[in-house]
Amino acid sequence: MNMRRFVPIAMLAAAVLASAEDAAPLFIRNAVIHPVTAGEITGSLLVKDGLIAGIGAKLAAPKGVKVLDAKGAHLYPGMIDSATVMGLTEISSVRETQDASELGDFNPQLRTIVAINPDSEHIPVARANGITSVITIPSGSIIGGQAALIHLDGWTWEDMAVSRSAAMHLIFPVLSGGGGRRGSSIAGPSRASFSETQRRYEEQKRKLGQFFEEARRYQKAKAAKPAGFKTDLKFEAMLPVLDRKLPVMVVASRERAIKDAIVFSEKENIRIVLAQVREPGATLGDLKSKNIPVILPETFALPLEEDDAYDSPFTLPNELFKSGVLFAFGTFDSSFVRNLPYQAANAVAFGLPQQEALKAVTINAARIWGVEDKIGSIEKGKWADFILTDGDPLETRTQIKQMFIRGREVNLENRHTRLYHRYLNRP
Repeated sequence: MNMRRFVPIAMLAAAVLASAEDAAPLFIRNAVIHPVTAGEITGSLLVKDGLIAGIGAKLAAPKGVKVLDAKGAHLYPGMIDSATVMGLTEISSVRETQDASELGDFNPQLRTIVAINPDSEHIPVARANGITSVITIPSGSIIGGQAALIHLDGWTWEDMAVSRSAAMHLIFPVLSGGGGRRGSSIAGPSRASFSETQRRYEEQKRKLGQFFEEARRYQKAKAAKPAGFKTDLKFEAMLPVLDRKLPVMVVASRERAIKDAIVFSEKENIRIVLAQVREPGATLGDLKSKNIPVILPETFALPLEEDDAYDSPFTLPNELFKSGVLFAFGTFDSSFVRNLPYQAANAVAFGLPQQEALKAVTINAARIWGVEDKIGSIEKGKWADFILTDGDPLETRTQIKQMFIRGREVNLENRHTRLYHRYLNRP
């Protein structure tokens, strides 16, 4: 037998079987359903064609539909990590497994979606803790490329894509004197003199402004349709940003950088989402009034400055909530995406209402990335992305019993569980 022909045929057959499973209707009964956008109910859920077709306390199972008795299990929407490098990096110490960045200051044409490795070992580990979708972001000097929103299940990146281009990633230039626990920055090394650091900072701001100006000129030139017009992939990628169709994820941690980013966004008339916010200071009012959402980094962290309050990373989510700022959580990692629910839970211990913490890893993230009509809550017409648990998914003792993405049950086995069973059964 020709094995070269057999292997592709086997893979095709498996893909066809997976598609057939996606299309199979499913009826889940006796579950405690947590829609997130409404109060919990004990009832049933109908899944058809990968979508939630019905939900209610008195919902009846259609004839011939597979019935799953949840027996009092809790049903939650799958969680969303709003900032990762999932699928782009595998082993940090092995350069060949890193594909998160490219050379150059401005690479808006680069798309992370096409570089994602669907077979990454980090993906099933994250799924096992209830995460069904992530934003995966590029890195780089200033504009690293386009972030993608993906499902954590699929044979290829096309299967996994929720939004192939969810945001443009921009690391905003910052002026840092090298103080605090994280003194180094893209403006220059922490040991550089202040004058040298300031010079680099001003140079990067100038280059960023010039790049946007050149993109505007390209936009106007393309609209005029001159003879001999040549397409430039970098500036083509900027057109959705300039038209406010694509948001810009701006990395800005401290108050000064946040203020600069807001001023820049208004000058360029672009939509922004602030990422890795640590010290918003007096900008909270501006974030609320200008409807600028925020992606918070890990709460398991030390304060930026040695004389800051020890609990400032823990209390910041509640400060944003009380200020009315829309926010979500991101791990900005790959191997520790599994800790996303505990990142939210840590904020609950310091004042954030539990329901708001749950929203920050579900519907809030969906709203920030413009996919609230598809994922983020348990509502009729949305994709059937949900988990069945034995308790609150933000609690460390809670076990994820089953997971469904687009109505198809996903295997929760991963490297950790395989090693656990291997050594558990050791002679």
